[in-house]
Amino acid sequence: MQLIEGKVISDKIRNQLKEKIQKISKPIGLAVILVGDDPASKVYVRNKANACQQVGIQSYMYNFPADASEEEIATKIKELNENKDVYGILVQLPLPKHLNERKILDYISPKKDVDGFSPYQIGRLLLGEECLVSCTPQGILMLLDAYNIDITGKRAVVVGRSNIVGKPISLLLLQRNATVTTCHSRTENLSEITKQADILVVAIGKERFITGEMVKPGAVVIDVGINRGQDGKLYGDVDFETVAPKCSFITPVPGGVGPMTVTALISNTLKAAIDGN
Repeated sequence: MQLIEGKVISDKIRNQLKEKIQKISKPIGLAVILVGDDPASKVYVRNKANACQQVGIQSYMYNFPADASEEEIATKIKELNENKDVYGILVQLPLPKHLNERKILDYISPKKDVDGFSPYQIGRLLLGEECLVSCTPQGILMLLDAYNIDITGKRAVVVGRSNIVGKPISLLLLQRNATVTTCHSRTENLSEITKQADILVVAIGKERFITGEMVKPGAVVIDVGINRGQDGKLYGDVDFETVAPKCSFITPVPGGVGPMTVTALISNTLKAAIDGN
């Protein structure tokens, strides 16, 4: 079993991105909107700001109170859409319950949608066209490529069908010539399907849900989940202790997919700046 070390690969890719950014004469800005004071969201936003600083991207942070109105947030997004120094805009999720997530995200110009959440970007992904790909799925492909894991012809199983991870990673693996099965909470005989996977991507949001008997010997296992257990420790959607001995490759939690999500965000912001030139 070989550990897929996301932090190591992330640092390597960020150094490459930094070199590219240094060759661009204009300032590249990324705007992040945070609504409320969710502790986890604050950590994610801080990680994004640190990553921007690391590679030479100017980060703009906009904090709104938890009771902010849709109109207030929309006004700021529209202003940022017109700001020529800002090439990427993202709204940190989840939003407070009184706000309509889809409506808020739709205010972002598709060309500045560095999270890859807009119908425009997702539509281009579905068609196999050049686009800003959702960051976590893009980060997963970066990891597979970094470890020279062949995707073509492989049986890939994705557990989870969210718009942010499950659906886009299924499309990306399909584009790379894998045979893809997407599973979810209502899939019958799930373990019979996961045991067929050469590449197993798990993004279901349930602590240690996938166990050793559900995994094919020699499989590549990508654990997207991050859950805080009752003991206060972080756990993935995969039961690492029972699954790892059966794998050829596996991502740890933390330190696997997580760092790559932020790196893909940086990559998307650079791409948006180049395309918007």
